[in-house]
Amino acid sequence: MPAWTEPRQAPPALLPAAAGGIVIAVALPIFLLAGWRVSGWAIGAVLWLGSEALGWVLTRFQSQTGNLAAAGVLAFGMLFRAIAVMVVVFAVAVSDKWLGLAAALTYAAGYSAALGLQLVAYYTGPKAGARA
Repeated sequence: MPAWTEPRQAPPALLPAAAGGIVIAVALPIFLLAGWRVSGWAIGAVLWLGSEALGWVLTRFQSQTGNLAAAGVLAFGMLFRAIAVMVVVFAVAVSDKWLGLAAALTYAAGYSAALGLQLVAYYTGPKAGARA
């Protein structure tokens, strides 16, 4: 079986979340230097932070109970999290397209950094059942 198809232990989420936060923080000076509206950055940053917080709460809820119902709540919560961000960005973009674009780019930058590090941590981490 190829190494990338073997199940692995879930990596810790702190480092990817910190990387996403750093990317969001670095985006603020870029917005200021480029003369873009800081409100777009703020909307994207709040969306990213709220999404990460909801993901953290859902993950803690699932790991504490460890049953099938909790897994369903986790899956629905993660789906709701993505849809909620999409609805807010769409509503902002309808009212002001450049503000919506700024919010979407800020959120996407933080999300991409966190996701990228999570994938690297997952595929370089220990196999399921192995000791860390």
